[in-house]
Amino acid sequence: MKKVIVMLFLAIGISQVSNAQIAFGIKGGVNYNSESIKESSQDVFSGAKSKTGYHAGIWLRAKIPVLGLYLRPELVYTNLENEVFYKTTAKTTTHTFQKIDIPVLLGKKIFGIGNVYIGPSFQYVLDSDFSINDIKSVDAEGFTMGLQFGGGVEFGKLGIDVRWERAFSNIESSFIGGAAGASNVNYDTRINQIIIGLSYRL
Repeated sequence: MKKVIVMLFLAIGISQVSNAQIAFGIKGGVNYNSESIKESSQDVFSGAKSKTGYHAGIWLRAKIPVLGLYLRPELVYTNLENEVFYKTTAKTTTHTFQKIDIPVLLGKKIFGIGNVYIGPSFQYVLDSDFSINDIKSVDAEGFTMGLQFGGGVEFGKLGIDVRWERAFSNIESSFIGGAAGASNVNYDTRINQIIIGLSYRL
């Protein structure tokens, strides 16, 4: 009897997996980070302006049986850029910010072609740097976490979506510099970006 029950649960499990309607694909697009360097331990930056960045990665979507929802985890490389004026040397420089994003979104399909979703985004900072040699030894915080939500439409295998992402906390970074040229300058930036993506289901 126990074997029958085990086999029954196994059959149900296999059935659920087969009904999960798993899909996967690739994606890419542009990012606009509306906030750049906001706070600094020294008055060394001014005129921060956001520049358009980009992202590329892969995604997977699995339908959750009964609930009518789906789970969509992604693995995405993101590059963001901001332009700032460095007062110490009176130079304009580009602040480049690179990270790996792992959003885990809960979504729902609407009207056959539309999608809405929301979920946490786990982020790992790969690199943070400036385009001038006057700012060296840039060190950025490793793991951070944020929230993404948005929506999109699909036309066959092609999809387009728009999302908003907000970090739960500032990303603490530092570099060797300042007026004396040798002090440690700490600065914060909080990810607050609009993401426009194009995806293709394989």
